[in-house]
Parts: sequence; C-alpha cells; structure tokens
Amino acid sequence: MSRPAGRVLTLLELLQSGGTRTVAELADRLGVQGRTVRRYVDQLIDLDVPVESVRGRYGGYRLAPGYRLPPLMLSDDEALAVLLGLVAGRRAGLTTARLTAGETAAAKIRRVLPKDTARRLDALLEALAFTDRPGEFDTPDAGVLLTVADAVRHRRPVAVRYTDREARRSERTLHPYGIVAHAGRWYVTGKDARIGEDRTFRLDRIADARTLPGSFEPPAGPDPAQRLLAGFATADYRHAVTLRIHGTAAQIRARLPAGVAILQEHEDEHEPAAGRDRAAERWLRVELRAERLDWLPPLLASLDRPFVIERPGELRDLVVAHADRVAACARRAEPPAG
Repeated sequence: MSRPAGRVLTLLELLQSGGTRTVAELADRLGVQGRTVRRYVDQLIDLDVPVESVRGRYGGYRLAPGYRLPPLMLSDDEALAVLLGLVAGRRAGLTTARLTAGETAAAKIRRVLPKDTARRLDALLEALAFTDRPGEFDTPDAGVLLTVADAVRHRRPVAVRYTDREARRSERTLHPYGIVAHAGRWYVTGKDARIGEDRTFRLDRIADARTLPGSFEPPAGPDPAQRLLAGFATADYRHAVTLRIHGTAAQIRARLPAGVAILQEHEDEHEPAAGRDRAAERWLRVELRAERLDWLPPLLASLDRPFVIERPGELRDLVVAHADRVAACARRAEPPAG
C-alpha cells in the first residue's frame, strides 16, 4: 500500500475514534501539512465516507454519528477480483448457508468504492454471461464451518450432530484433519472417534459443532483432499470394477480422475520395477466402484488405449454391445457401392 493511501486510512481511524479533530492535530498525527489533510478528507468523501466539517474556534473534522464502516482502498483490478470471486463462489456453491451473503457483500463493496470504479464493475457484471447454469447446492452453516476450521487449525476434537444420506441422526466426536471443497460441496475429513476409523462428512449435514477439550495428532500420509477423492473412488456402490489399461497415468487420469478411480501398478514379470519409467506407457490396474455400468463403455472407448476387463463380466457384455452399435452406425453411413 502506498504511503498516501496508508495515511488516508490512518486519518479514517483517527476520525473513527470519536469527537472532532482539528486540522492542526490531524496534520501533526499524519506528519503532513494542513492542505494535505484537506485533500485526504476529500478522498474519504469521494469514497462516500460521511466526513463532516465543523466550523468555529474548536472546529475541524468529524464522522457522521453511527458511521463505522472503513472504505476499501482497492484498485480496479483488486475490486474486479473480489466481485468476480463472489460471483464464482455463488455459482460453484462455495458459500455459507445464507445464500444472500454473497449478494449483500458485493453490494457493500460497491457502496464504498469510488463511483466511477463501481459503475464500471456494475457494467461488467451486467454484460457477463455464463455457458452453464448455476447449480443448486446444499451449503453449510457458517457457524459450523468456522468452528470446524478452528478445530482443524488447533487440532482439537469436535462434537457434531450429523444426519447421513439415509436421514439417520447421530452424535459423533470427530478429529478433523481438514476441510475440502469439491464439486460444489464442503466436506471435512477426519477420524470418527466412536469407531476409530477415518471418515468423510458433508458439512451441510452437520447441524451443530462444538469444540471439545484436548487435542489430537493427525496421521501422516495423504492430505485431506487426497483422502476425500480416495473415499469417493472406493465408496460402497453396487458394482466393483477392475480393469487393466495400457497407457500413462496422465492418459488414464484424463478420463478417470482420482475421485472416480484408483490407479495401481500392474505387476509385469517381464519388466523389473526398478527399471520402469513412470511417464512411459505401461499396464496399470484401475479399480472403481459404480452404481451403474452404462457410462463406462463409451468412456473406455474415448480413452483409445488397450484395456482388459477383469470384472464384472456384465461390463464386458456392455462394451461388446456398444462396439456393435458404433459399427452398425458406421456401416449405415457408408455410401452405396457403384
């Protein structure tokens, strides 16, 4: 922050302390001349800060009664980043339970920006269009989110009231490792002290969170985001699928990300492990869980890599049927002979 901008904020702090401040007093506190104080006051007025001029022997400047909101000394780029962040957060579901919070925050920011900057940003937001529609998200309670975040930072256990996807309510003691935002929802990963196992909980399903005495030491290993994705890939769905795909990890991850599948080295007796190049194409074992199988045949075709289906047999039948449909469509598109 530049020195003049810092002095303007210092002037505001002095005025917010109450009473009327003379020009001489303010000039002395800021280390500037009286005319510079008047220029700083004009800058605050331009920011819609209600600075009142008091005439007379003991005159000077004061704030209008009840005013406590400081201005935001933001450049155009900074203001644009903040407002676009609020818009993106609302569309991605990264907001608190009060869905209007982003809108009211943006309105407050616009009110304390210079009129010209606010007008230009309003024009951008009005002109901005998105190719996707904003989703409807189940957002967490702000108090729960902040309580759990504080427990993560200080490694404190929390007591939570949780409702699972079957609408069953329970009270649990959680050792929270971290908070993860994924696909428009908030999650907390940690150990469920009642069963002594790691679990992932949706924060919007926690009705209450209360910090408990004591502390815990988080385990070594994957970070909270990796734990969350691994949990999704091994969730208890109807079908357990095991594949072998020949390619690089990057090629496979382009279609089967960590939240969908687990990749493992496939032991090849003809190739010693010490000599493998991790960036080279090789056979990798892929494991995933799925409620339905019908989305896998076109996805495997889009990989354009050799693959073997180890299980289930039903998936092999679906892949063959998909290939037959594609071949039949290709034959119908051929022009007649002669």
